[in-house]
Amino acid sequence: MLNRDRPRWFVGQDLDGFLGLALDNLIQILLILGLCQGLLGYPPSLVYERILPAIALSLIVGNVYYSWLAYRLDEQEGTSDRTAIPYGINTVSLFAYVFLVMLPVKLAALSQGLSEEAAIEASWAAGLVACLGSGLIELFGAWVSDPLRRWLPRAALLSTLAGIAITFIALGFLFRTYAHPIVGLVPFGVILLTYFGRMKFPIPGGLLAVLLGTALAWITGLSRWDSTNFELALQPIGWHGPNFYLAAIWESRSILLSQLSVILPMGLFNLVGSLQNLESAEAAGDRYPTKPCLAANGIGTLVAAFCGSCFPTTIYIGHPGWKALGAKVGYSWLNGLVMGAICLTGTIGLLSYFIPIDAGMAIVLWIGIVISAQSFQTTPIAHAPAVVVGLMPGIAAWGAQTIKTSLRIAGLGTTERPFSAALIEPFQRQDLYLSGVLALEQGQIFSAMLLAAMTVYIIDRQFGWAALCSLIAAVLSWIGLIHSYEWITSDTVIQLGWGAGSEWAIGYALLSLLLFYAAWQHPRSQPALKE
Repeated sequence: MLNRDRPRWFVGQDLDGFLGLALDNLIQILLILGLCQGLLGYPPSLVYERILPAIALSLIVGNVYYSWLAYRLDEQEGTSDRTAIPYGINTVSLFAYVFLVMLPVKLAALSQGLSEEAAIEASWAAGLVACLGSGLIELFGAWVSDPLRRWLPRAALLSTLAGIAITFIALGFLFRTYAHPIVGLVPFGVILLTYFGRMKFPIPGGLLAVLLGTALAWITGLSRWDSTNFELALQPIGWHGPNFYLAAIWESRSILLSQLSVILPMGLFNLVGSLQNLESAEAAGDRYPTKPCLAANGIGTLVAAFCGSCFPTTIYIGHPGWKALGAKVGYSWLNGLVMGAICLTGTIGLLSYFIPIDAGMAIVLWIGIVISAQSFQTTPIAHAPAVVVGLMPGIAAWGAQTIKTSLRIAGLGTTERPFSAALIEPFQRQDLYLSGVLALEQGQIFSAMLLAAMTVYIIDRQFGWAALCSLIAAVLSWIGLIHSYEWITSDTVIQLGWGAGSEWAIGYALLSLLLFYAAWQHPRSQPALKE
């Protein structure tokens, strides 16, 4: 009779895995607190009573499912060495939805004369719709992910993701590191040594970085005792059960179309990224069924949206790392329960008081670096120019937001001094073509994918496919999903409508004619050699 190993729900090494995964999730939640209450101006009641309980539920659902799946597969195969798939809040979607959906909707609502409270409600509802859209794409995309991957080059997907990672994720935290170098540089060094230098510390490197950063913040006075703020941190403590917000989603359904240029590509990113992470797990020795995992990913995100969170969840990168630690099944379900508990009870507010974001920002900075580096490392060397092309719209979008924030700080963007096309000429005299920057900002994820894909097909001398990419860009431009924008009081927003982006559409159409001419001249062109 064969000796079959029995899996266990928890082993000693799961504790190390739990500390790493929980710390990652904790930093994401602290970021959500900081961005929602700081940048977006959401009141604590909205964050603690709507968003955090929904995050808790989505984390519990996903982590428990993937733990159960690993345990069940181990039982079926008579093994006990399978590592559960890591799961948590999607970092890139977090930043994309805050900066590209929720903040623009709030600014647009304010420019229309809505009150601050009404603008916040509109912004939050827009986040729910974006999260819902992402979940639906992940859920139903489980059946079309393979054809999508075959058509869309890897460079197009990863470079677009890297454009967001290097700007909205990495650069902001790099600036913050050098604004507080005594606090920021040591944790950054620990993260580099741990994940790039493969150095072993007595405790997990991520935890050590946060502990050192927290200690330095309190020693240097960056964090200081304030009884008033401490009492505010205590106020949310209590039970905050999740609710359903289907009415808010339904009332804001019209936002779906205007934000489609962000929601659709991000949903596809999450879908394909999860598929790649499953491949990574298989390469490490743990094979998981594709469709159920991707469907569970989508269900977790839908749970978040229906219950009040604007932030999708996803399968995490890094399964081989958790497996190398010896983590099995327990680290995943324990992460879901602990993270769920601190969100449902409001104790995350107390943790955010004692642990400043500066203590954990090195981890987020590392995530941005890894995502950006991956776009070069996992694509053929010959496609490196396409990766660079794909980065540019993301950099332009970040630049556009920086310019508009600077203008608002300088006193523009008010009813008395609104934004207008008159700003273009002064910038242009300084050799900064603001109209081009603003055009690349709108629908930047779509345009980055299409430009990078077109460049890949040109490099591979598949000119007909490159022409098709240009034609798709022309159609999207014509209906306003990319490039077309209009001025509002304190921002520029996407302008949808038939012929809204006719200027760019004509440009892309002419480019497609050139590419079709190249395809006609070289009908049997061979792809470039991939090194």
